[in-house]
Amino acid sequence: MKNLKQRSTCPISTALDVLGDKWSLLILRDIVFAGKSTYGQFLQSGEKIATNVLADRLAMLESHGLLGKTVASDKKSKFTYRLTEKGVDTIPIIVELILWGANHCPTAVDPDLLKELQEDKIASIARHQRLAREKSLT
Repeated sequence: MKNLKQRSTCPISTALDVLGDKWSLLILRDIVFAGKSTYGQFLQSGEKIATNVLADRLAMLESHGLLGKTVASDKKSKFTYRLTEKGVDTIPIIVELILWGANHCPTAVDPDLLKELQEDKIASIARHQRLAREKSLT
């Protein structure tokens, strides 16, 4: 994992220093909306992330405090990843990207999720944040 050098102190720039690549956001998406938590599960995502890129992004997200990593209960050589509170705070950002993409790009968003977000975005964000917090406690 490479060290990030801040380009400026602009909040958008500093946020992009951490979240500005598509893989990081897709990993966070998979944790929140697909319930994924292991390296192998992330590899199965439709975007086909390369193994070296996945390892780098998981390490980067962990080093920036968005993910926590624990040894899996079923296998000592496997790790599970959970959102930290800082990671939970990315859920509204991911939701806005989902809504923007569904509105402006050809997408294959889950129709039930889209309906939920369009009907009550605030309640949906709160629900997904609560679920992520519950998972991080187990």
